[in-house]
Amino acid sequence: MEHRPLLPLDKLPDDALAEVEAMLDDGDAQSLILYRQGDGVRAWLNVCPHAGRRLDYAPGQFLRSAEGLLVCAVHGASFALGDGLCVEGPCRGDALREVEVAVIDGQVCLCPA
Repeated sequence: MEHRPLLPLDKLPDDALAEVEAMLDDGDAQSLILYRQGDGVRAWLNVCPHAGRRLDYAPGQFLRSAEGLLVCAVHGASFALGDGLCVEGPCRGDALREVEVAVIDGQVCLCPA
């Protein structure tokens, strides 16, 4: 199975978050959070482990704390963008579910499972 393009890397500024829809291998379309750090990109399901709700307050609009943490718009859980670990809030110690992506030929791509 080949890598599936999600977003051109140049459309995601450094230290920015973006939301994309992707068809995962289980056949379901899922909302993903992309986070760019330099030339690398991390991705997680757009689902808070606390209550199963989306993290964005509007499609593609995310809250960041003064410390740079990703903040769940519903219950305030705060996640480190380096590893997706919840460091503050009701699901402290849990983590966002990571989705494997790679940057290939200037495109952020979903890696096959």
